[in-house]
Amino acid sequence: MNRNIMRNIFILLIIVSLVTGLWARGEDEGAGKGPVTIASKFDTEGALLGNVMLLVLADGGFDVVDKTELGATDVVRKALETGEVDMYPEYTGNGNWFFMPNEFGDDWYESEGALAAVRELDKAAFDMEWLEPAPANNTWAIAIRGDLAKAEGLVTLSDFADYVNAGGEVKLAGSEEFVSRPDSLPAFQGAYGFELSQAQLLVLSSGNTALTEQAAARGTDGVNAAMAYGTDGPLAALGLVVLEDNLGVQLVYEPAPRIRSVVMDKYPEIADLLNPVFTSMDLVTLQTLNAKIAVEGVPARTVAEEWLKDKGFID
Repeated sequence: MNRNIMRNIFILLIIVSLVTGLWARGEDEGAGKGPVTIASKFDTEGALLGNVMLLVLADGGFDVVDKTELGATDVVRKALETGEVDMYPEYTGNGNWFFMPNEFGDDWYESEGALAAVRELDKAAFDMEWLEPAPANNTWAIAIRGDLAKAEGLVTLSDFADYVNAGGEVKLAGSEEFVSRPDSLPAFQGAYGFELSQAQLLVLSSGNTALTEQAAARGTDGVNAAMAYGTDGPLAALGLVVLEDNLGVQLVYEPAPRIRSVVMDKYPEIADLLNPVFTSMDLVTLQTLNAKIAVEGVPARTVAEEWLKDKGFID
């Protein structure tokens, strides 16, 4: 072979080796991490938590793709399981719905059991990881107007069932998911022995409880009750009262990042970034932050950013 050709090939191999080495070193040093696509549901808390995740990872040097407020649970879940997105905030109790039937039974009604159950089931079924949850139970609830609660002495869902069965005037605003999912309104009705007719329901496509709660507070189309969540901020401001689930129908719903294992394997530092953030968000914190969005009208990104900076999680 011509000596010049051999020399050129040798030089080319050296260049390729150097470029490959620099690329690998850049990966090792965390250069150009990502992209990581972050989604969320389109309710108030989903937007808040999705932006928290996005901002923390961006501050940690990740290239992030914003798909927050993507859709309802089914939409976001499918996007994750098909690889369209890499992570989103989900609730531990939803694992019982995702993986029915399962053998974990009463474990779903306490924090550690629910987390352990969903981690085991989701890893086996979809190769997903769950990071540490926030210690705030955002369970399904029914809230009613404060004036109705006071006039009729309604404190618990047992009281509410008696009121409905006695012919009391009720119209409840809820999402399609809340009305149809076996573990939400149907579970309440089955356990407490009441049933709302179609005429007693205002069914909304959105899962945003800010809309259902506003409908109840304003009396929209005769609505005086609403689907709510335990961490909702607007409840007190809107004059609504959450009825006590005195029979313990609902599971534990603590929010945590749900992430594809392939992403966690590549970037294990994601856990180090997000775990301390989520474990610091207790019930009062989430209610307060949610209220800023739903009541004061502050954008979710702004609320998330201000809180993260105040707590020193991002610069």
